[in-house]
Amino acid sequence: MKRSSRTAAQRTAGRSLAIAIWALGVAFFSFSADARASEPLPWKAAVDEAAALYLRDNPEAAAISIGVLKDGETHVLQYGTLIPGEDHPPREDTLFAIASITKTFTGTLLAQAAAEGRVSLSEDVRNYLDGDYPNLEFDGRPIRLMDLLDHRSGLPFLLPDRPELDPGFQGDPRPYATRVAEVASTYDRTQFFDDLARVELTAAPGATYQYSNAAAQLAGYVLERIYGQSYADLLRTRILEPLSMYDTALSLTAEQQARLAPGWDDAGRQMPENPEWLAAAGALKSTTPDMLKYLRWHVEDADPAVRLSHQPVFTSTQPVFGDRGVFSVGLNWQMIEIDGRRVIWQDGMVEGASALCILQPELKLGLVVMTNQLGPRTAQANKVLVNTILKSLNALAVPLP
Repeated sequence: MKRSSRTAAQRTAGRSLAIAIWALGVAFFSFSADARASEPLPWKAAVDEAAALYLRDNPEAAAISIGVLKDGETHVLQYGTLIPGEDHPPREDTLFAIASITKTFTGTLLAQAAAEGRVSLSEDVRNYLDGDYPNLEFDGRPIRLMDLLDHRSGLPFLLPDRPELDPGFQGDPRPYATRVAEVASTYDRTQFFDDLARVELTAAPGATYQYSNAAAQLAGYVLERIYGQSYADLLRTRILEPLSMYDTALSLTAEQQARLAPGWDDAGRQMPENPEWLAAAGALKSTTPDMLKYLRWHVEDADPAVRLSHQPVFTSTQPVFGDRGVFSVGLNWQMIEIDGRRVIWQDGMVEGASALCILQPELKLGLVVMTNQLGPRTAQANKVLVNTILKSLNALAVPLP
């Protein structure tokens, strides 16, 4: 989850929740099955060096797992330790929380519904809710389906909309992840819709960018109504099984749970997992090899629903990188285009976990970086690391802002 209060092109930095990543310890490298280990990789040394510098400068870090899609081949590189202070390196089958990258799965499911003619993205969301919800419009303009996944719905950061659930709240010394987990232990769908009926919009939907996990959760409930299936079943049957992503799930088996990376904050405290209650907004866990399958599907940009999820539904008037780039938002993908080349990305950041999923379709390039530590010093270092990796993979890669 994340929240932003800066310009649209800077939203990826998030707020105080979007605080950062990475890892510590012994590094090792492995290929997935479609990579040829006998061939030298000219970019690997640069990635190793960038990771080593990151680890040196961020001693609070834990483990990093990096997945690369380049020239049609996938590679997995892993560094650090899953448990700070111990020699416990990650493996290819280690699961990590991907937090808000879950929203891109939700966006792709909604794009599938639109591509199949089941819905129109410009429809009033209330067409798929029980009850009237007169509050879900402002000056006659309703919340549309697309607004749920471009963060212009006007819905709050979370429901329930309580001060202590704002990442920047200073009145509770407990970690943010602990506060969210506590609410999730008793909060249910009925309470969500009761709270939704009390939301007061302050601007027309579509007018203002305001990051909202509640909107993504609502999109998940809408998808359940459209298809008559649970969100978990929709993920499984429409994305995960077709892509053979058998190690990606909202709810883990006991065997998968044993492979889940524990999450740590900057003080070395173990954090609770993102609750399943967040479902469509941020509850997925995955392995690096599985995420590379998802990356390949999106980098190919061939599936009609994938292409639709990458279409801008909001474009900023503020230029990026001087006047060279244009920032836009698709169905929960952030995008910048420069000279006909796109970087399409989403991050997921919560205390104890961080993930970045980056697509560059014109270069046939993809990158995923996952970690099990998030601390306040590492947000900028994270960006430096990722942009260094991108440039080492292809000099024409568009960096993150």
